Amino acid sequence: MNLDFVTIIIVAAVIIFLFWLMNSVYVIKEWERGVVLRLGRMLPEPKPAGLQLVLYPIDKLTRISLRVETLDVPPQDVITRDNVSVKVNAVCYFRVVDANLALSQVQNYLYATSQLAQTNLRSVVGQFELDEILSERERVNEKLQVILDQDTEPWGIKVTKVEVKQVDIPESMQRAIARQAEAERERRAKVIAAEGEFQAATRLSEAAAIMEKEPASIQLRYLQTLVEIGVEKNTTVVFPLPIDIISQWLKNAGGSGKLNGNER
Repeated sequence: MNLDFVTIIIVAAVIIFLFWLMNSVYVIKEWERGVVLRLGRMLPEPKPAGLQLVLYPIDKLTRISLRVETLDVPPQDVITRDNVSVKVNAVCYFRVVDANLALSQVQNYLYATSQLAQTNLRSVVGQFELDEILSERERVNEKLQVILDQDTEPWGIKVTKVEVKQVDIPESMQRAIARQAEAERERRAKVIAAEGEFQAATRLSEAAAIMEKEPASIQLRYLQTLVEIGVEKNTTVVFPLPIDIISQWLKNAGGSGKLNGNER
């Protein structure tokens, strides 16, 4: 009877020890830290990665992941500074840098960061005009990241990046933007054409000034034009004879007549 009682005590002690050991030994992964509460008070340093032993039930260990978390911010209805109603969604990247603060300063840091990202997305995007949101998205992302990082710093969280993914605008505004873009392209085309005409006119005036100083160049240009036109076989061209050439011929003819008269 005594032997059976001792056996029962030993078995009970082994069971209790195994139960205590199972609740006292933790395996913490490389990307985790173990925050320990001892009789309700938090130990100053979290447990590092590896096999860790705590004193159950005096100690309670909570694992906190230090990896980068991806938070998808759902679409938010926003009114921009120029009174345009848009729907904007974003993605936020953050990670825990202080496990003790993430556990002690906020009840659920994932939910709290999500709600904070939604409210800040509405308030920050509302400070910009629609054109700025579409063309200067990097500035919007940077401002969002700075504000979120400041707000989550007391929680031991570091916001590394915020990206505005999509901006949905009303269909009427899309048509207006398309018309504006078309008008801008037409304006650029007209400016480019005008600049081309100006450059061509400048070159022509320079060429005319050079030809005025050298009359022979005009004759060479006429001859070159005749050669180019002559390439077309079935083309009839009426080409005016330059006055300079006629006057030159008359001078030559007059000189020849005088020369023949003197000989006679």
